[in-house]
Amino acid sequence: QQQQQQQQQQQRYNMINTSAKLNMRDNSNQPGGGVNTTAASSNPAAATTAASLVTPSCTVGAVLREEVLLHAGEVKEESARDVTYLCPYTGPKKGVLTVTNYRLHFCSHEPEFELNVPLGVISRIEKVGGATTSRGENSYGIEIFCKDIRNLRFAHKQENHSRRLITEKLQLYAFPASNKLPFFSFEYREQFSENGWTVYEPIAELKRQGLPTESWRISRINEQYRVCETYPAVWAVPAAMTDAKLQQVAAFRSRGRLTVLSWLHPESQASITRCAQPLVGLSAKRSKEDEDYVQLIMDVNAQSHKIYIMDARPSVNAVANKAKGGGCESEECYKNAEVQFLDIANIHVMRESLRKLQEVCYPNIDNIHWMSNLENTRWLEHVRCVLSGAARITDKIENHKTSVIVHCSDGWDRTAQLTSLPMLMLDGYYRTIKGFAVLIEKEWLSYGHKFAQRVGHGDDRHQDSDRSPVFLQFIDCVWQVMRQFPHAFEFTQNLLLLVLDHLYSCLFGTFLYNSEHERAEADVKNKTVSLWSQVLSHLPDYQNPLYNPSTRHHVLLPLTSIRHIRLWDTYYCRWNPAMRNQEAVHQRYRELLHLREQLDERIADLRAGRAARQIPQPPTTPAPTIPTAV
Repeated sequence: QQQQQQQQQQQRYNMINTSAKLNMRDNSNQPGGGVNTTAASSNPAAATTAASLVTPSCTVGAVLREEVLLHAGEVKEESARDVTYLCPYTGPKKGVLTVTNYRLHFCSHEPEFELNVPLGVISRIEKVGGATTSRGENSYGIEIFCKDIRNLRFAHKQENHSRRLITEKLQLYAFPASNKLPFFSFEYREQFSENGWTVYEPIAELKRQGLPTESWRISRINEQYRVCETYPAVWAVPAAMTDAKLQQVAAFRSRGRLTVLSWLHPESQASITRCAQPLVGLSAKRSKEDEDYVQLIMDVNAQSHKIYIMDARPSVNAVANKAKGGGCESEECYKNAEVQFLDIANIHVMRESLRKLQEVCYPNIDNIHWMSNLENTRWLEHVRCVLSGAARITDKIENHKTSVIVHCSDGWDRTAQLTSLPMLMLDGYYRTIKGFAVLIEKEWLSYGHKFAQRVGHGDDRHQDSDRSPVFLQFIDCVWQVMRQFPHAFEFTQNLLLLVLDHLYSCLFGTFLYNSEHERAEADVKNKTVSLWSQVLSHLPDYQNPLYNPSTRHHVLLPLTSIRHIRLWDTYYCRWNPAMRNQEAVHQRYRELLHLREQLDERIADLRAGRAARQIPQPPTTPAPTIPTAV
């Protein structure tokens, strides 16, 4: 019966899509985050685009226009007619509001307008107005606060009694973790041509970096996650370090997060390693095992007799952590080590900064005070600080040929930013589409960035102090580098937008949970679909036609002064119709990609024809020399 329903749904979709193609118009983002319903995609799964997360809609009558085209595994839960979407840009739009177990869908009749919001994007839901207190039109309804820099407000008619049912379903499915329900990703059954779960293999990635070597080995001591619960099962350490000593070293680092290899320079053997803060405390504890271990990491790099310890925190914060049992390394204890503090603020400062930025960018932009309002958020200054620290690490590795140890407090927030960004600058592989997926899987997912806590997946505690836009800030930094080096990346910002949208959507299992261990226990690789399946199956959607493959061997050192940092308005201001629409640019990208493919094919044909025409010539003998008479 389920297969029959899916076949009927696909038949309806094909009929709708055929009709829509006859009347295709611009499929650009509409004011308020909606989409023009006269456009359609060739694939329901691929229609979940980066910019708007919309599904194709129909144009063949009122009944079909109100119907939601469901994903495989998606179920319609509740629907309400005569609901008004209060668009902050173009005014009220009356239509039908539908809640599924994955999304909120709104479809307007006049004018044609569609809005799709994955429920995972919702941060909180509030009722507006009461049965006896509401005055005036559109004063009774619900307001939805989202994690992607927008808020949505819907007005209900009191006599329809639809608000309660819609709100109950939204609360239930927007916060599955709080309601003891599975994430929708465990229901999602879309099939893709590529399996994204195979994009990252730890051993294969370490071998790509040249491991094992005489100086570095691959350790499986953490296969059962007993040494460090938040670290991956496989990591690389100095070859001279035994597993027994590794356990002693782990005991002196916060959460057992000892120093392990992130990246190894193929020529100089300078390394980027990562860890958490040492457990120094107020009594200035020492660990000979940890001190010897740091010395060993320095020694395996024969080109330098020094090592840098890059502490992401402000020095004041690092010292204050001693009261909690943490702290920082002492240069007196760690010989030949230089400690540098990068002054990157903590998760609470970043969360407040993003809140201020949202107020500046949504719903309306104050053109007169735009620059001062933006400056007061300090968001660009925080981005600059992260990017500057990453560039400093890149410089130490490439130009000084010196190894660098990176840590913050627990080693899963700022540390991930400061290992992955230098790796992106140093290694062109990570600037390819597949390599970028590997970078995120390796430095963020496998090494335990707490995505569930920082994003608040399925959790209704919107004021939770553990939430913070750490990963968003990393993606912003990637965009800053892309803007300065537009030919050095195989992908466009479309990929970055897609990653951020599905960071919240819970459509894929990629970003669920807090660690590799938790994902293994939930069996996400077998029970959910990977985001990279979507990416690898639709590569042309993300390819950069201006990409120059020869730049893979280049090291990128971006300019990091504040005057070179820009607001990523394509993301932060994308719901505002006053901002420039990017669809024309994306269309031009697709045309350039198609043109390049045609030229590549033409070049291949010409070379093949030339090779076929070349006939081997018999060897020539030199003509006899005739002596000249004197």
